[in-house]
Amino acid sequence: MELAYYSDYAVRLVNTEQPERGTDSLTSVEAVRELFGPAQQAARRATDSDVTRLRTVRARLRAVFEAADAGDEVLAVDLLNALMMEFPVSPQISGHEHRDDDGRPDWHMHIADHAANATAGYTATACMGLAFHLTDLGVDRLGICQARPCRNVYLDTSTNRSRRYCSDRCATRANVAAYRARKRLASERSARTGRTAETTQDSTPATDR
Repeated sequence: MELAYYSDYAVRLVNTEQPERGTDSLTSVEAVRELFGPAQQAARRATDSDVTRLRTVRARLRAVFEAADAGDEVLAVDLLNALMMEFPVSPQISGHEHRDDDGRPDWHMHIADHAANATAGYTATACMGLAFHLTDLGVDRLGICQARPCRNVYLDTSTNRSRRYCSDRCATRANVAAYRARKRLASERSARTGRTAETTQDSTPATDR
């Protein structure tokens, strides 16, 4: 099962909104269809109602990432379980369209799409992928970008669990901001030290020779 790909469904949906910037790209049926990526057949069922439905799911998925980012593993799992109970999946074995070198079917697990609407299908896929990611790698692998005001979510696949930003762009921006802050602090300390030295010199009485 392409677990990394399925878990990315959750990331793509949550990141359609930038809450601290007040932006939201999930505003049309076309935006809903773009979320599905290559799965155009499932996207064809999208309607205006799916915009509202997916926005509701988006808020619930963000809550999962926020709980994980805050270190509340139990809450993150409970929230995700609640979504999976509401949006169950139908797994099936697939492989007729994929052949190995000997011409035999490349059998693999696949999530069947028997959902009543586009939102249900998308949510079931996203939650199942996120659940496998969480159980395989750990709840702490669900993160929220630390580069303010960005609050994009991400899945940490680093070997040492060191990821803190959603993208290289945000990482660079945060590093530059931290560097400038250190330079500013150093300048302020230097200025204070200089003023202290001047004050000390002015207050020292002259020595008679």
